[in-house]
Amino acid sequence: MSENGPLNPAERLNPVEQNDLLQKITLLLTHALPAGWEECTVVHRALGSHSETLGQIRRVTGPGLPSPIDVPAELGELFERLRAGMYSPGLGTWFSATFKLTFPFSYEIQYIRDEEPRWQSAPPPAAYEEERRRFPREPRHTPEWLDGRDGAGREMRMARPFDSTEPDGRPVVQRPEVPAGDRDAMVRYLEQAPIVLAARSYEGDMLDPERARNVPLTYHTDGTWIWPGAVGYYLRAHGVPPEPELADHIRAGEFRVPEVADDVRSAAVAAITGSS
Repeated sequence: MSENGPLNPAERLNPVEQNDLLQKITLLLTHALPAGWEECTVVHRALGSHSETLGQIRRVTGPGLPSPIDVPAELGELFERLRAGMYSPGLGTWFSATFKLTFPFSYEIQYIRDEEPRWQSAPPPAAYEEERRRFPREPRHTPEWLDGRDGAGREMRMARPFDSTEPDGRPVVQRPEVPAGDRDAMVRYLEQAPIVLAARSYEGDMLDPERARNVPLTYHTDGTWIWPGAVGYYLRAHGVPPEPELADHIRAGEFRVPEVADDVRSAAVAAITGSS
């Protein structure tokens, strides 16, 4: 496949070839599923070269609730071939597909071509440009969430260490606690994300003024969020949680800091300083 440039027309699939791939997906699943399965649902989401393939099953016996399963790696490769093969010039291709298999071989599939997937692991900023380059769309067929989500055109959210302050200057925080099992990984994420702006000095601890002045005067970004170094400091030193949306974002990315391109870092500096 042409991973970096526009799709090679030879990769496109006619309806018969698409059906052949779906049959291969069916056979791969039926050989991989555990005994006693009744229904299996697989969701494949993709943007550029970023993808995730998740599965769950219902069993013939048991509580009737779906349970997650590990799916073969080859399954994601088949879905990626299908996604590339269903590209339409100017219209793009689908971003997520839901494949439902009912014992033994009956299946149905639904595609979503315009809505942003509900990612379990958020794609890196470069995936948006990669998607537009590989599967070009006309402007009228390009959803707003896909357009301008990288580089200087990307809007990033700014996080604050605290929600507000009391009249005496003491910080106020009303946020869900970070579970103890997540805290160290979240601190590492917050402190190891690229620093895009930094001062030579430190400021005092607003929750413990007797401490040495060691709150970093820095700003970090992961390409989606921007936060001052104080966010990581106060979580590490006092257990002060980040804003819930930022914490959820970090968990969704499995606590792995993505690569942040130079133009995205420049966009973060512009957002911090208020420059164009």
